[in-house]
Amino acid sequence: MRTANAPRAGETHSGIQGGTRGGTRGSTRSSTRTSTPSGFDSSGDVRVLVVDDEAPLSELLCMALRYEGWQTRSAGDGATAVRTARDFRPDAVVLDVMLPDMDGLSVLRRVREYLPDVPVLFLTARDAVEDRIAGLTAGGDDYVTKPFSLEEVVARLRGLIRRTGGRGQVARPDSELTVGDLRLDEDSHEVWRGEDEVRLTATEFELLRFLMRNPKRVLSKAQILDRVWNYDFGGQANVVELYISYLRKKIDAGRTPMIHTRRGAGYLIKPGG
Repeated sequence: MRTANAPRAGETHSGIQGGTRGGTRGSTRSSTRTSTPSGFDSSGDVRVLVVDDEAPLSELLCMALRYEGWQTRSAGDGATAVRTARDFRPDAVVLDVMLPDMDGLSVLRRVREYLPDVPVLFLTARDAVEDRIAGLTAGGDDYVTKPFSLEEVVARLRGLIRRTGGRGQVARPDSELTVGDLRLDEDSHEVWRGEDEVRLTATEFELLRFLMRNPKRVLSKAQILDRVWNYDFGGQANVVELYISYLRKKIDAGRTPMIHTRRGAGYLIKPGG
């Protein structure tokens, strides 16, 4: 397992890949804004909390995010992160797994006690598949391994904030998806099964949205990984099975099942009954 101090080719101080750390304000802004997804305005009052015990890295991340027009706060340890999250109420959190007083997974659990829907991007030097899965199954929404580019972090945060209906989201009249008695609003990020509202995490929501956009169509684990997590897990796709089980507990429990498994092929959603 790679330690925090083990560099890769092209790595500069604090785990930032070469070619991004030395950029000017203009170059950073241009490189991150050009890929802004349709329908998402990265400006406005978006708030991001950066948690890392390496001060130079934290400062660089906050600088890149401020270039996006976002508000930022930083914390160098878990206890400060929990207090700051409670006061700052961020729209997203960049969270290092290795902190001096507690691990990032413990910070995540404590923050989620009062911010249950805030998306979390894990930041770590650990790149083993099992570490990625551990972070995601603990409730994280995405994962970036050091060394990384500032542009990659900004892009992933845009995606997470877009999933959770963060500030700057453009309302659309056709934002509701319906399959049987299951309804999902892509703008408000509200989900109902019949008359009951269903609370989902950002990743659970994105998985359900992908299924509902493709009703009665079998989606393979590879397709789901590519669409929901945007990268490969080295063939260990059990994270998909885990999140499907989470959805079933929230969507299907005590009701006619809507989420189905096609052994050897994948998963699909269709009206109950």
